[in-house]
Amino acid sequence: MSTQVHNEIIKVMEERHAVKEYQKGVKIPKEHLQQLLQAATLAPSAWNLQHWKFLVIEEDAYKEKLLPIAYGQKQIVESSVVVAVLGDLQANLKVDSVFGPLVEAGFLPQETKDALAGQINGAYQNSQVARDEAIRNASLAAMQLMLAAKGLGYDSGPMGGFDPAKLIQEFNIPERYLPVMLIAVGTAATPARASSRLSLDEVVVSNTF
Repeated sequence: MSTQVHNEIIKVMEERHAVKEYQKGVKIPKEHLQQLLQAATLAPSAWNLQHWKFLVIEEDAYKEKLLPIAYGQKQIVESSVVVAVLGDLQANLKVDSVFGPLVEAGFLPQETKDALAGQINGAYQNSQVARDEAIRNASLAAMQLMLAAKGLGYDSGPMGGFDPAKLIQEFNIPERYLPVMLIAVGTAATPARASSRLSLDEVVVSNTF
């Protein structure tokens, strides 16, 4: 990777801030929305099971339906789109779709696939593992989505303030999926509030505590 490309990536990270006020009525072109969602799917995941599902809420009627679920936070209705990031509690069911094509193409021996399937399904006997992996890996995709949005010139803001049970009920989300966060995406009406970051001395430990 060239230094120039590296610096551009860091610049996007530095410029991304959580925005709470958006220019209402701004539409994101379909191709841009597809781009940022596609970029989100490039996030890493345990066993490459891609433990995410994106519920994309664009229409005003559905935003209004979401508004009370998100405790009236106005970015729900002012932003261009809200993406509900869901974690897959049954990601182990993707084993065949993830690894099957690799076996067929000759990139993965069948016995290796079978061993991975046994390992994964064994781990998923523990509901806590399933929940942890759903949240952990969907969160990686969520961060990637926000960086992609900034790279395309849009602003975003993650939202943890919502009622998961009501979201599931009102938007007919299958039991398989766990709401992880909402992400508002659009064009900022006012700049994000200034924020500070702890120094590296406060957050980094070398080798061991």
